[in-house]
Amino acid sequence: MNPTVFVIDDDPAVRDSLSLLLEQEEIVVEAFPSAEAFLAARRPARGNCAIVDIRMSGMDGMHLQTELARRGVPLPVIFLTGHGDIPLSVRAIKAGAVDFLTKPVTGTTLLESVRAALAESAKLSSQAEATLSAATRLLSLTERERDVMLLAIQGLPNKEIARRLDISHRTVEVHKARIMQKTGADTLVDLAKIAEAGGLSV
Repeated sequence: MNPTVFVIDDDPAVRDSLSLLLEQEEIVVEAFPSAEAFLAARRPARGNCAIVDIRMSGMDGMHLQTELARRGVPLPVIFLTGHGDIPLSVRAIKAGAVDFLTKPVTGTTLLESVRAALAESAKLSSQAEATLSAATRLLSLTERERDVMLLAIQGLPNKEIARRLDISHRTVEVHKARIMQKTGADTLVDLAKIAEAGGLSV
């Protein structure tokens, strides 16, 4: 599915001009007159990005960015503003915005920002899929297998793992074999990466 760029601006002329520019580049566009209208639409965000007016009636662009973060929506945002407000731009970038552009913006500049935002979105999407996949595989482990895994990826030998968990050396070997089979890991390095991706701290 092609990525979508969401244009969120309370000025219809800006929405139309941005939509036209992007559509000429064969980019899928959906436009919204307000942050509230966008949130109410509940559009899928994975692989997409948004161009957001920083100052809108109702919920402004910064509040929308905060709300997206609160909801756990990984949507890269490009802010547009009619006022070159440096402190505001710094706040927006620190909060995770991909870019902060001043109206009127050239087509070249906007398209460069959109491509960067879509690349960031693709990266976030890939990371999210890897995390979900790792978490799913880790859920298949028993509690004892997770204990063995966490000690194994710290580099502890089987004998030390057996001593710490008060089990036999042979039992550790059996658990490790099952862990590798369930997670699909070929090495302890692979296993450590899966544990990290799945949110397990060592």
